Amino acid sequence: MLEGRILGLDIGDATIGVALSDIMGITAQGIKTIKRESKKKDIEEIKKIIIENNVNLIVSGLPKNMNGTIGPQAEKVTKFCDLLKEETGLEVDYWDERLSTVSAEKLLIEGSVSRKSRKKVVDKLAAVIILQNYLDFKKY
Repeated sequence: MLEGRILGLDIGDATIGVALSDIMGITAQGIKTIKRESKKKDIEEIKKIIIENNVNLIVSGLPKNMNGTIGPQAEKVTKFCDLLKEETGLEVDYWDERLSTVSAEKLLIEGSVSRKSRKKVVDKLAAVIILQNYLDFKKY
């Protein structure tokens, strides 16, 4: 396993959910939701998190279409990640995130979280689900 932490991202048009692995790469914790302003500001915010947490790998959810193809949203995500790679020098792995936001929403509903509160944390939780699935997969 690499030395350092893994950053998980759920990149949307309005927000970016951010999760971080523990140092051993076993568990994922949600750390924040970035409200999107501009690519430059978004990347600066992510770079700050990377430096503060000794991150050495980024895992981004890739929103594929239900039939597995790459659509316009996935293209936006890969373009953003290409910039992120360029700016940070870190590798970006992609994880098929189909239904991660749906799963996050379902977990919050089951936990009786109000609609207003769900809206604030759903992207962060989706990032946790993406990163945790990636970590679990890499163990085997």
